[in-house]
Amino acid sequence: MTSIKRALISCTNKDGLADFAKGLQGLKIQILSTGGTAKLLSDNNITVTEVSDHTGSPEILDGRVKTLHPKIHGGLLYRRDLETHQQQVQDNNIDPIDLVVVNLYEFEKTVAKDNVAFEDAIENIDIGGPSMLRSAAKNHNDVLVVVDPNDYHDVLERIKNNDITPSFRQKMALKVFQKTAAYDSAISQYLKEQIEPESFSQDLSITFSKKQDLRYGENPHQKAAFYQKKTEYGLPQAKQLQGKELSFNNILDLNAAYQCCLEFNTPACVIVKHCNPCGVATHADLSQAFKNARSGDPVSSFGGIVSFNQTVDGKTALCLAETFFECIIAPDFNDEALEILKKKKNLRLLKLNPFSKQNKSFDIRKVSGGVLWQENDQQLKAAQDCDVATKLKPSAEQLASLDFAWRVVKHVKSNAIVFAGATQSYGIGAGQMSRVDAVKLACQKANESFDGQNILQNAVMASDAFFPFRDGVDEAAKMGIKAIIQPGGSMRDQEVIDACDEHGITMVFTGMRHFKH
Repeated sequence: MTSIKRALISCTNKDGLADFAKGLQGLKIQILSTGGTAKLLSDNNITVTEVSDHTGSPEILDGRVKTLHPKIHGGLLYRRDLETHQQQVQDNNIDPIDLVVVNLYEFEKTVAKDNVAFEDAIENIDIGGPSMLRSAAKNHNDVLVVVDPNDYHDVLERIKNNDITPSFRQKMALKVFQKTAAYDSAISQYLKEQIEPESFSQDLSITFSKKQDLRYGENPHQKAAFYQKKTEYGLPQAKQLQGKELSFNNILDLNAAYQCCLEFNTPACVIVKHCNPCGVATHADLSQAFKNARSGDPVSSFGGIVSFNQTVDGKTALCLAETFFECIIAPDFNDEALEILKKKKNLRLLKLNPFSKQNKSFDIRKVSGGVLWQENDQQLKAAQDCDVATKLKPSAEQLASLDFAWRVVKHVKSNAIVFAGATQSYGIGAGQMSRVDAVKLACQKANESFDGQNILQNAVMASDAFFPFRDGVDEAAKMGIKAIIQPGGSMRDQEVIDACDEHGITMVFTGMRHFKH
């Protein structure tokens, strides 16, 4: 005979519930239930005692109060090993409840709907469910608690075999407190967004759900997993169509490529290596956009991550197949492209559609003992709206090139320099400790990739932050740069402006920097 005599079942997610309850009934376990759950079980010929009949109290306040009763929580919380508890439950005519099967109102699904009313969100905050779960989990030595439908089969088998061990009870209790913590966090996040959207909370609580375990982290000796925020859109919604399992570093690079690609409304290709764009281009012909992006740094492109903001076609796929890449992400791949790329069995293809959907979200960085929390950098000032700082004014063609370069440099690690034309990058200097070194690196990349073509004659330069000295401008002038976009704001801005005037370079100030650490 099993030690479990009475179960309380109340579930929003009813997947597999009827079969589970039939199994409990077969083990002579009495079942208490409420509302829709009780009806489902009754409709499946399962004997159910309504909670209101068990407690002697009707449901009130439109169902807001159903299980908040001493006969419920007394039956869950009393310790079977204490004589005082045994006496009190006997004096108050309280029957023990040995098994609780509860999942909660789907609050996150409710608030994820477009234009959900605040009142509807509030009504989908579960009170009785978390209360029962917490009571049962606290008293897990005596009460087995089940919050995940995926555990039904295992629980039923363990009850049948009298194998409800202390460690299993603890494991199930842990699941409960993880679930209720995540549930409360989702509610607090929603309310903050509605009531104080611009503030930073005194107590920060965020919740993510595991999407998948990863083979390893940045290095093979590090464990890792990929988590998603259910109410936000992005990489977790991508569908992998083929290829090896994603790695930790793949996901970081995919995110960098995806975010940069979102800057462009015209067909675009971004190639990323170690979280930095190494080639970016736009073109009406997607295959040409890819070729131009790759030409910006063909050496670094090898083994990189490619992002497109348009469906990949067969012509583009043939070009892609010429070079080894780790991953490609796009809104879709047509049948011809899939047929071509499937020959590269290890190549990871990810479909993310809609590709351009964005959330107003936050950037979180872990540091030792804490986290840094900031708004995402989603603002961008168009080149044509910037202030001209030099005597020479930019032409319309230069403004188009400056705008392109400014969109790219926002996604390059600081110190960041981008040389570009109106539709493609020519050289990118990323992550240097001094800005003039970033300029020199961008020059080196351009020379290596476009040997003998004088590609930088009349090209433009973008800098993610101000030039502290004129040396960066002097270096760029040697390469033929004719226009610069940068935030301005240095103590030596006038020296930098004077350098531009000396070299016949036009320069605009954005008044907004884009550091990316």
